[in-house]
Amino acid sequence: MPKPHTFPTLYDEVLKISITKLKEWEYLNPEQIKNGTITWSRNGNTTGSISIRVNTLNEQPFIELDYKYRDEPRNYKIQLVSVPSNLGKGLIWYFLCPQTNKRCRKMYSIGGYFLHREAFQGCMYESQTHSKYYRSLDKTLGAYFRTDRLYEQLYKKHFKQSYAGKPTKKYLRIMEQIQQAESIPYSEIERLMIK
Repeated sequence: MPKPHTFPTLYDEVLKISITKLKEWEYLNPEQIKNGTITWSRNGNTTGSISIRVNTLNEQPFIELDYKYRDEPRNYKIQLVSVPSNLGKGLIWYFLCPQTNKRCRKMYSIGGYFLHREAFQGCMYESQTHSKYYRSLDKTLGAYFRTDRLYEQLYKKHFKQSYAGKPTKKYLRIMEQIQQAESIPYSEIERLMIK
């Protein structure tokens, strides 16, 4: 009898709903009820879609999810909670997980229900599955391999390089990583890649 596989489910690869995206798509505006559809895709192929209804008009705001999981209909509500921003401007929204009762900003779908990550056993982020060698390689050469992404971030349409005449923390962090990547001698990259 073969040994059962030990590959963990990766949070990076499952369907997820994010407060950040809901806010970006204007579902979390105050005093409204908004319906819509969330669709996920990978390489141009649709991997899933659900109908959502967000109600911030109610005393207890909620998001209602309606979809099919393996041809079985699912319809349930997830409570939304908000706390005042520490900047004194607006509210910070959270999901309230129906299983763990914890606040979170992302809900993951493993086994057919969207829940807080601690509701699942044996799941990991992709970075947790990397070997010790890969992690050490990433620590020394990671910036070199991410240089293209760093330049993309730097030249995004609404990226702020400075605020009130001072460089932003994000800009300084990206520039530090770019300088780190450019300071790595090519011979070091070749030596580590041959191992």
